[in-house]
Amino acid sequence: MAQYRTQVRIIADVLSTARDMNTEGTGVGITMLLRRGNMSYTRMSKLLSELVGSGLLLELNSEKISKYKISDKGLQYLAAYGNFEDFAQSFGLRL
Repeated sequence: MAQYRTQVRIIADVLSTARDMNTEGTGVGITMLLRRGNMSYTRMSKLLSELVGSGLLLELNSEKISKYKISDKGLQYLAAYGNFEDFAQSFGLRL
């Protein structure tokens, strides 16, 4: 039986990609986020708008291309998510 990701997990995956793949500090393009997030373009676009609106991601615009960078608030989300994931696993639960 397939294991589906929760919305909380999907957000953590997108934020982790934005953090880990931003090696040059110029942000991560939507193509990289799509590959790592395993989502459709339409769904990813909607999620990115929500994450930018909530302050978890920063949108960097440069000549027709939008790139995304994790914000301090996004880093706080990942830390809290990691703590809660560890807590849930200690009870045999999966997020």
